[in-house]
Amino acid sequence: MFRKFLCLSVLFTAVLLTFSTPTFASGDDEDKTGFIMHDIKDSHEWHFATFGHTHVTLPLPVIIYSADRGLEVYMSSDFQDHETHKFGEAYGVEGYFIDEHDHLHRADGASFIDLSITKNVAMLFLVILVMGYLILSAANHYKKHGVQSPKGIASFVEPIVIFVRDEIAHKSIGPKYKKFVPYLLTLFFFIWIGNLMGLLPGAANLTGNIAVTATLAVLTFIIVNVNGNKEYWKHVFMTPGVPVPLLLVIVPVEIIGLFTKPFALMVRLFVAITAGHIVILAFIALVFIFESYAIGVVSTLMVTFLNVIELLVATIQAYVFTLFTAMYIGGAVAEHEHH
Repeated sequence: MFRKFLCLSVLFTAVLLTFSTPTFASGDDEDKTGFIMHDIKDSHEWHFATFGHTHVTLPLPVIIYSADRGLEVYMSSDFQDHETHKFGEAYGVEGYFIDEHDHLHRADGASFIDLSITKNVAMLFLVILVMGYLILSAANHYKKHGVQSPKGIASFVEPIVIFVRDEIAHKSIGPKYKKFVPYLLTLFFFIWIGNLMGLLPGAANLTGNIAVTATLAVLTFIIVNVNGNKEYWKHVFMTPGVPVPLLLVIVPVEIIGLFTKPFALMVRLFVAITAGHIVILAFIALVFIFESYAIGVVSTLMVTFLNVIELLVATIQAYVFTLFTAMYIGGAVAEHEHH
């Protein structure tokens, strides 16, 4: 089993090295590490690979709304120089242009709303489709066959559902756990599948995007505080057993704590996923910096090892985010006995 897994990891690394080859592979003097940040950030196009001067790119819709011009729809390829495949003010359309940092601008400086389907948004839809397929397939199995030994996709989904329900939700929240199991399952599957799909060659860095992790953290913040009982809010604004003078210090700390908990969730997931991608891409960049076969072999071995580690990190980060969310919810809904 280990040998098969190692062979798959080496094959995956070889594909990753191929699809991560940047434009400077053809021999020009471009920045040999610039592709790292380009690969992890969001973009108005989905770039998969570059072979010499051939770019394998999926154009994405650029959707713009402004008060004076209404809703406008273009494709990202309309903003490019078709010879260099680069964005720039000279290649804009209808008064809009995308600069070299992939930011959309309006030439006359007027305000507008960017509703574009960017690379991360497209990846978000893919993750939702995969989640929907897995969950609905498992649900259809039980609908047809009832409660029996699961087969196929259901045999893959059921252990995860039971683990999240019993080991995370029940143990962390207590008797009221059933109400929050659907959210915790959605959270776990979304982060886990997003992490795993983000490791595929050419994939978008969805869970390594601060906007995505911030949204998940805000949802957790809302659910925790909306469901907080009287004891929870009493602990925040009138901590039991604390002398009144000390409440002037304790209460501000408790209020700050309401925001630092989701902030920690947001930053932990963002940093863990983004850092992993940067390290892998940095080892790939060494091949082009040193242009040495020896460095290429060492880099391939290191990237293979890091890919295995990232598979573990992808699962651990989904577990940690879900676990801490359950713990925060448990603290908000717990009933305390007073003696």
